Amino acid sequence: MNDLTIELRQNSGKHLYEQIYLHIKREIRKGKLLQGERLPSTRSLAEFLQVSRSTVELAYDQLLSEGYIEARPYKGYFVCPEEGLLDMGEEIPEEKGWENWKSGEMGGKQTRGSYESYDAGKAYDYDFSPNTIDMSAFPYATWKKITKNILVDANSEIFISGSPKGDYTLRETIAHYLHTSRGVNCRPEQIVIGAGNDYLLMLLEKILGRHVKIAMENPTYRRAYRIFDSFAYRINPVAMDSSGMSAKGLRESGADVAYVMPSHQYPTGIVMPIGRRMELLKWAGEREGRYLIEDDYDSEFRFRGKPVPSLQASDRAGKVIYIGTFSKSIAPAIRIGYMVLPPVLLKVYEEKCSFYSTTVSRIDQRILNEFIGKGHFERHLNRMRKIYREKHDMVLNGLKGMEAGFVVSGENAGLHILLQDRKGRGEEELVKAAAAAGVRVYGLSEFCVGEMAPQWKRDTIVLGYASLGKEEIAEGMKRLKNVWGG
Repeated sequence: MNDLTIELRQNSGKHLYEQIYLHIKREIRKGKLLQGERLPSTRSLAEFLQVSRSTVELAYDQLLSEGYIEARPYKGYFVCPEEGLLDMGEEIPEEKGWENWKSGEMGGKQTRGSYESYDAGKAYDYDFSPNTIDMSAFPYATWKKITKNILVDANSEIFISGSPKGDYTLRETIAHYLHTSRGVNCRPEQIVIGAGNDYLLMLLEKILGRHVKIAMENPTYRRAYRIFDSFAYRINPVAMDSSGMSAKGLRESGADVAYVMPSHQYPTGIVMPIGRRMELLKWAGEREGRYLIEDDYDSEFRFRGKPVPSLQASDRAGKVIYIGTFSKSIAPAIRIGYMVLPPVLLKVYEEKCSFYSTTVSRIDQRILNEFIGKGHFERHLNRMRKIYREKHDMVLNGLKGMEAGFVVSGENAGLHILLQDRKGRGEEELVKAAAAAGVRVYGLSEFCVGEMAPQWKRDTIVLGYASLGKEEIAEGMKRLKNVWGG
């Protein structure tokens, strides 16, 4: 067939491969490209459109993975037969809605379900959720290629049950990554791999035992709170100050274990200074059976200065249980988390929990190991830092002229910021005004457990931006400025 005539827009805010992919998909769905029709080769289409061949290959790879086209060896790419196309009945999205549609289809708009929402079921034009990520730049082609190569080279060994802790090679890779990026000191033997933090926290209950009294920062990550609450744990919320969990409050709580997020507290964005970290480590070291659970959920995304070392990096007494996940840095559906156990608890794990089978497929573990070990993960993180930094800056630019109305905090790290009202307006008033304009924002009280500490008044908004496109952020911030004023 002749080369496709596709109008590519350099300043559309969309990747060129996305524009090519959308155009071909639309032509197929409209019947303008017929079943069995041969598409131009990647080389000829790249030359015709004056783009790199890899750009066209990315578009074709996405069409292949969705079943719109098929590759025939030595012949080229062809439109799939109609019976081979699954018609979901949805409208073909226009390019204007690409970012919103794609992030929803690929999982970027799936929230962590960590708190109740205002007006559940209401449709919003723009959702500034702090719980989502951007999947538009995920290296699908690379992930697919790694998966294909592993399956082609697979032998019977990969299909049998592996170590309950996870494959040793992946634990080696994670140990090296954590040491170089977060300063974590551990051996592969100390790492337990599981299908997300939920499983790891449930496993931790078996290790720490029942009827443990646990202290949690307030406000906090409510999903973790609900998991602990489902155990026989007694939960004591501890108020936070500008340095994080209060050491005095922790002592007064009578807790055995404290759950903290020192590198970037969720949702306040507080980075715990070294002095407070030492206070918590001192508290843990004063009595046998005391531990700190460090949830390092989004440490990869820091936009100013060097990354803050983990709390575990300062632990010399084996008192920190370090937990992390790839849900924020790679994709929510990866569902691979890891837990680093101190030596004493590792022994308990071996005695009480080593009979539990691993909850992560060995194929998925092999894929992730290859993705990290071959440098793809590092390149992906660098790309996402740039994307998130641009979105972060757009949100801050959108707040210009609103300085008289809000105090901004929690910026320069993570995927959300906080706005504290200066004019005596409550968060409910601010949330409802935004909702009336078709914008979803979140009140800080939604993340609190029990009574809200005095310093965290009901006047603070949590504003996430990760899954929104640049045009969506600009329009959403414009609407917020109109309803909230300066």
